[in-house]
Amino acid sequence: MNPTLSSRLRDGTKQAHTAAENTAFMKCFLKGIVEREPFRKLIANLYLVYSTLEAELQRYADHPIVGPMYFPELNRTANLIKDLEFYYGDNWQEQIAPLEAGAVYVNRIREVANSDPALLVSHAYTRYMGDLSGGQSLKNIVRSAFNLPPDQGTGLHDFEQVPTVEARRAFKEKYRLALDSLPADDDTMQRIVDEANAAFKMNWNVMHELEDDVRLAIGDHTFELVTKQDKPGSTERAPGNTSVELVAAE
Repeated sequence: MNPTLSSRLRDGTKQAHTAAENTAFMKCFLKGIVEREPFRKLIANLYLVYSTLEAELQRYADHPIVGPMYFPELNRTANLIKDLEFYYGDNWQEQIAPLEAGAVYVNRIREVANSDPALLVSHAYTRYMGDLSGGQSLKNIVRSAFNLPPDQGTGLHDFEQVPTVEARRAFKEKYRLALDSLPADDDTMQRIVDEANAAFKMNWNVMHELEDDVRLAIGDHTFELVTKQDKPGSTERAPGNTSVELVAAE
């Protein structure tokens, strides 16, 4: 029996997933070290990524492969705008700018949309399934680090239409079933897996580009202490592993 697309994505992106979890930026984050300036830069770049991705997903809503994976209830753009208004103020559009890695990420989404739209599935998978999984733990870290007022500052990971743990678990299963029902041949599935790995790398590059900001904020010594040791990724299922799932599916 041939492996399903969801299993191929999971197994085929384990190493890239682990690398994303082991960026210095994310190691600091998981220790509760969240600095406002690099964090709001991350939110700004994710807004540029999601607004581009969601526009392209909507554009291809009738595509035989992209269409079944377009779930408007997952859209993040409106919530990210609320986050940007919170962290930058009403004139946020005049203040944000893509990082170099963020611009590469956005341009790649546009490129595949125009040349091989099926690969939009890869970008949707790496973003939304992470938001529904480890993204919920990241939300709690941010709320604690910044002592945020209720319902402000973490819109990226607030899913009003999938609000509970049980609802998110059920939706992720629905998402996997949709992946496995796509009319994709073996070659297309492999291209989707390859592009998912590329998406993980682009996400890694965005976080890596923010590391100097974190180091500047917390000092070299603390930065080195927190970031010196790698750990197994959450998809590797190491015994006793407690890492959260950041950018992929359970």
